[in-house]
Amino acid sequence: MSVQSITILGNGSWSSALAKILTDNGQSIQWWMRSADALKSLQETGHNPHYLTTVQFDMNLIGLHTDLIQAIHQSDIILVGIPSAFIADVFAILPKDTFKGKVVLSAVKGILPGHSQLLNEYLKDHFDLPTENYCCISGPCHAEEVAADKLSYLTFASDDTKVAASIAALFQSPKLQTIVSNDVNGVQYAAVLKNIYALGAGIAHGLDYGDNFMSVYITNCFAELQRFMDVISTQTQHHYNTSAYLGDLLVTCYSLHSRNRTFGNFIGKGYSVNAAKLELNMVAEGYYASKGIHEISMKYHYPLPIADTIYAILWLNESPAEAFRKIEGIFS
Repeated sequence: MSVQSITILGNGSWSSALAKILTDNGQSIQWWMRSADALKSLQETGHNPHYLTTVQFDMNLIGLHTDLIQAIHQSDIILVGIPSAFIADVFAILPKDTFKGKVVLSAVKGILPGHSQLLNEYLKDHFDLPTENYCCISGPCHAEEVAADKLSYLTFASDDTKVAASIAALFQSPKLQTIVSNDVNGVQYAAVLKNIYALGAGIAHGLDYGDNFMSVYITNCFAELQRFMDVISTQTQHHYNTSAYLGDLLVTCYSLHSRNRTFGNFIGKGYSVNAAKLELNMVAEGYYASKGIHEISMKYHYPLPIADTIYAILWLNESPAEAFRKIEGIFS
């Protein structure tokens, strides 16, 4: 697949990390930001003013845009890094043929609220995007460690593995190793669920549970994740990848870089959901994902006891302490 350019949509920490990887590899990009002030600051200083602020970007390789449609028209590959909660609103202005002939690369790790869909399902329904023109990225990979040039691993999944391999090659470097998969739904659902479980790990930490409990908690989370993916995706059991599933779960549950773990920690310490949002000042995908996954599990009549407990804490105002006593009962 020949590539002329890549357009990145969104300027959060993950989008910024991916922009850094590409430009460090000499790849030119177009970059859309909703905030004109953030765009102006990046243009003038070479730094994203709000995320990964220490990263210096090579502005000779970056074209900046506040016009969404124009930014998308510039490129063959559209990298979506907008938080899942805002995608439907942002894309509402786009004509139905916007993505015709383009490949969409998803860096989204969530369920679209109000639709209870993964991004590929939403794009197929609303923009007629062929399944082979969709690729998704999964970790384990924290934006902060990418920015610090720490060795990291990314999985690229597409129904067309040639597309996935071509895109992965753009990101490959001595500090960024890539893996190709065709388990599109499995990779995405694993990324969604690990954020929910990481939020629960943060709640447990805020409630003063220790490492012994945490090890049992994460083990059971992984078992629940595997069972769910076996139910919802026939691909999962045939294209299993430890780093994309277990590795991503571990790093998100344990790392201090994890915004979902941090968000959960506030909840465990007694913050309300709204207060935790204000304190974090970033989007914790696990919060929105917990509602989406709950709706999907109800649709498939397949309960997820741990994820459902996190949902009850966040959306039904169940006491974190009482909810985790129920989780203790699940493990015994």
